[in-house]
Amino acid sequence: MFDLVVLGGGSAAFGAALKASEFGARVAMVERGTLGGTCVNVGCVPSKNLLRAGELVYYDSNREFPGIRPGRTTFDFRQIIQQKNQIVKTLRKEKYSDVLKSLPSTKLFRGKARFVSRTRVKFNGVNIDGKKFIVATGSSPRILPIPGIEKVDYLTNVETLGLREKPSSMIIIGGRALALEFAQMYAHLGTHVTLLQRSARIIPEEEPEISEALRQYLESEGIKIHTDVRLKTVYQKDSEKVVVASADGREFEVKGEELLMATGRAPNTHDLGLEVAGVKLRADGAVKVNSEMHTSAPHIWAAGDVIGEPMLETIAAKEGATAAENALRDAHKKVDFLSVPNAVFTSPQVATVGLTDREANEKGYQCACRTVEMSIVPKAMTIRETRGLVKMVAESSTGRILGVHILAENAADIIHEGVLAVKYKLTIDDIINTVHVFPTVSESIKLAAMSYRKDLSQLSCCAE
Repeated sequence: MFDLVVLGGGSAAFGAALKASEFGARVAMVERGTLGGTCVNVGCVPSKNLLRAGELVYYDSNREFPGIRPGRTTFDFRQIIQQKNQIVKTLRKEKYSDVLKSLPSTKLFRGKARFVSRTRVKFNGVNIDGKKFIVATGSSPRILPIPGIEKVDYLTNVETLGLREKPSSMIIIGGRALALEFAQMYAHLGTHVTLLQRSARIIPEEEPEISEALRQYLESEGIKIHTDVRLKTVYQKDSEKVVVASADGREFEVKGEELLMATGRAPNTHDLGLEVAGVKLRADGAVKVNSEMHTSAPHIWAAGDVIGEPMLETIAAKEGATAAENALRDAHKKVDFLSVPNAVFTSPQVATVGLTDREANEKGYQCACRTVEMSIVPKAMTIRETRGLVKMVAESSTGRILGVHILAENAADIIHEGVLAVKYKLTIDDIINTVHVFPTVSESIKLAAMSYRKDLSQLSCCAE
């Protein structure tokens, strides 16, 4: 009998195991696949590595800087994939396998577990009994039911990260983070990329200004983007994939050597026997939890991708730790989702936290928004990287910062001032009155706050 049984072996599961170890609990972790889950194996780690490789290749040849004549970088695609694999292997060992070995009270079992009673799971003929359970089984690529897709040799992010040869052309279905990152990754390496998005714009959940600007940047690099697309059918002709679609009342065909389905992820809840344990699911198949990660079953919690959006590694780990503490200590802790940042690692990057303009108004706030173009930020001008903008959302009456939205080089690294502002309910004056290093790209957040009070064109570099 274990104090806690965790189904899964990714970020949420490890967050739970690490927290449980602090309490001296006996933990069983049951993992059906590769230890480490999506992020380190087939998600954020390998994709950011390949994005960087693509950036080095593309911008070495295309960066405009007076006095510097760009060359043409050559590369070995197979070697790039090999070094990516080595980094994944190293991180999986150091951050997961070795960490697990340091937790003597946690025992790893290999296999797919299924509830056979309210307090027992079974895998490979082995029974494991537990007092409390956490479901952290992650998610898998969601495949749209496009007519003909079952007959086509398509890719998901898993296969795309392991291609042995660089494709000459690629069709990508999707228009959010995963689709955009893979589009730019392969476009930078010389693949002709066409992206098909059902929504009226890419990253539709982000501010419209950011969505439109990023689209322009991606298209300027040769990526063909079709939005408001209706997918009719897909078929394969010899080695070529063909997607038949329509947009603006016009039907058209897109052909490519490879077809990537980047249409989101589906929670892994199938065949877990959750109904036996009394765990209810939402309409989208995700495990239904309350604000404390508690399921409909009194002894079962859930965390990570299996409970739905936001599907992020950091929030999964936070949810896992919260679930474990609530399960083992009856702590009634909650996760603050409002201050959770999100990023899209294109070039330039998108990083956001808090409410958008539309969301704030829907919640009843009287909002004031300001947008500052990166072209007026001294550091951006200095390094000749002026693509992007910062949009700040604040409450009119109090000046409280409700959201910060950035499109810029290294936006994911500079968003955290915005995270603290949202989390601790800082005001625009709190940001204005904080001294920033000059010149930095992060100064753009201060300039966005200052734009509420002054005309930025009338200021010197560091004046307030």
